[in-house]
Amino acid sequence: MDRSVYAAMAAEEGEHWWFVSRRRVLKALIERRAKPAPDANVLDMGCGSGGNMEMLAGFGQIQGVEYDAAARELAAERNIGPVIAGGLPDALDVDDDTFALIGLFDVLEHIEDDVGSLKTLGAKLTPDGALVVSVPAMPWLWSNHDIAHHHFRRYTVTSLRKAIADAGLREDGIGYFNAILFPLALVQRLIQKLTGMGERAAGLPPPPVNAVLRWAFGLERCLIGRIPMASGLSIWAVIRR
Repeated sequence: MDRSVYAAMAAEEGEHWWFVSRRRVLKALIERRAKPAPDANVLDMGCGSGGNMEMLAGFGQIQGVEYDAAARELAAERNIGPVIAGGLPDALDVDDDTFALIGLFDVLEHIEDDVGSLKTLGAKLTPDGALVVSVPAMPWLWSNHDIAHHHFRRYTVTSLRKAIADAGLREDGIGYFNAILFPLALVQRLIQKLTGMGERAAGLPPPPVNAVLRWAFGLERCLIGRIPMASGLSIWAVIRR
């Protein structure tokens, strides 16, 4: 994509309820379940324009890796940590046994070889390190949004568990999140199917709506990694060697 498109996305990422709340929820998950040592080496794999790097920098020395040059340039301009070119599963030029924490947030679904990618990242972990993953859930929710964002798949807990095991790694916690807003998403998809209407274009909702959605999703930071959620729009996993 053009740099201007990534710049617009980066600006939205700082305010949009989904991005803001997801960072808060994932931060709570890392604190609760990954528990990296202070001043750890941290990798943001597929960092995009760098929206999660500041959150991850709170856990140690952060480095980003991004395939797209325009996004990589924007991430580097944040001056949070070095950002290098790279991709999965075979183009990751960082040393093995290096990172106590690796974040892979809504990236795995974009990669055809998910098992090979998990195996590659597992080798980059320190012996006690943790790979924290988030992916979109529920294959039956597949839509034009997934196609437009070049997804290869949506996951179930079972399918993500299988990918982790096939990569020779150990699951250290897995579950759904973005559960509070799940019923709302179901109603929206049902209306779209019944009316034949397409999905609304992505964008920042009106401020009052954005604030309510951010508050609702953000509540899950108190639940994630503590109380299992029966379903949700996303799945998290903490993975170890």
